Amino acid sequence: MSRVTFDAADVRASLSRQSFMRVLGAEPVEISPGRVVLEMAFRDDLCQQNGFLHAGVVTSVADSACGYAALTLMAPGSDVLSVEFKVNLLAPAVGDRFRAVGTVVRSGRTLTVCSGEVFALAAGRPDKQVALMQATMIAASPE
Repeated sequence: MSRVTFDAADVRASLSRQSFMRVLGAEPVEISPGRVVLEMAFRDDLCQQNGFLHAGVVTSVADSACGYAALTLMAPGSDVLSVEFKVNLLAPAVGDRFRAVGTVVRSGRTLTVCSGEVFALAAGRPDKQVALMQATMIAASPE
C-alpha cells in the first residue's frame, strides 16, 4: 500500500503552498505513509455566531488532512485533489486547539478513499471528536 519513495518533505512542501491552511494556522504535526495530522489553534476570527469554530474551518482542515494522507501513498510527482467528501459534525467545535487526522482507508492508482476525524483539545479534559469525514481523493499531475 505504501509508496516506496514516500517523502514527508514532499508533503510538507505541497502543504506550504496551500495559502488557505496558512490563513487558518493549520500545521502538520505528523506525516507518515497513509496518515497526516494537522493542528491549529482556536481563534475568535474563525468562529460562527455562537463562538464555535466554524463548520467550514472544521471541514477544510479535515479535507486537507485527508488529501495529504492520500498524497503520501501516490506515485512520486503526483498532486492530489478532492473529488467528494461527506462530513458529520458530531459536536460543537469548542477547544483551545484542534487536531485533524486524515487516514487512508483504500489507496488506488487514481482514487483514494480516506477517513478524517477532527478533535477539539482543551486543557483538563479528554480530546473530544467534533467531526467525521469520508473523502475521495484523485491523483492528478501537477500543472
